Amino acid sequence: MRVGIGYDVHRFEKNRKLIIGGVNIPYDKGLAGHSDADVLIHAIIDALIGAMNKGDIGTLFPDTDDKYKDIDSMLLLGEVKKIIAENNFKISNIDSIIIAQSPKMLPYISKMKENIAKTLDLNFEQVSVKATTTENLGFEGRKEGISSQAVVLLEEIL
Repeated sequence: MRVGIGYDVHRFEKNRKLIIGGVNIPYDKGLAGHSDADVLIHAIIDALIGAMNKGDIGTLFPDTDDKYKDIDSMLLLGEVKKIIAENNFKISNIDSIIIAQSPKMLPYISKMKENIAKTLDLNFEQVSVKATTTENLGFEGRKEGISSQAVVLLEEIL
């Protein structure tokens, strides 16, 4: 078995869509980034790649490559699914958290879980997505951006 941890952060920016967990969330600003800046999916990707000891998201999908400009992060997650299979692993479970003062994530979490499970061919129960605020502390609490953390368990297929 292999455990991986992932962390990602993006600042808010005007005139961008807010996409988290593959869900377009109505909000007055989105997250800045080379791709769609899906902070949750980026943390999950980093955890999956880390569990296989294959570097990080920037290693596989560099922000210096124009083919990843504004790309849907769910497509990147699909590519990571292929890498997992090629390296003889399967995902046991994913546990993740979104840290944001606003907007509130609760109305979107079920759809996020569904998107992740579908992309990775997992059961809904294998994917945990939670959200919390920081009680107005830190950059998330000041509504400057959003961060996310993820932990995954991979099993080697023998």
